[in-house]
Amino acid sequence: MEYTYTPKGTCSKQMVIDIDEENDVIKSVKIMGGCPGNTIGLSRLVVGRKIDEVISLLKGVPCGYKGTSCPDQLAIALEEIKKVKEKD
Repeated sequence: MEYTYTPKGTCSKQMVIDIDEENDVIKSVKIMGGCPGNTIGLSRLVVGRKIDEVISLLKGVPCGYKGTSCPDQLAIALEEIKKVKEKD
């Protein structure tokens, strides 16, 4: 299932996350905007990992003075995906 998230407080403008819902595994992540090398690298590193593992790795990672970052926003997006899945 594909989910779209709008990050807050970062240079990136949108995240599109595809999840294998049966196994809670990330199939792909596309991050629009932000620093291309970092966002592409981040996207590649999380593919194949379980949602909870990625949240625990990325939650709270700051970017300078912003108080958040693309990795932190991805973790927040994954937490929201978990909430949506729990309602279904």
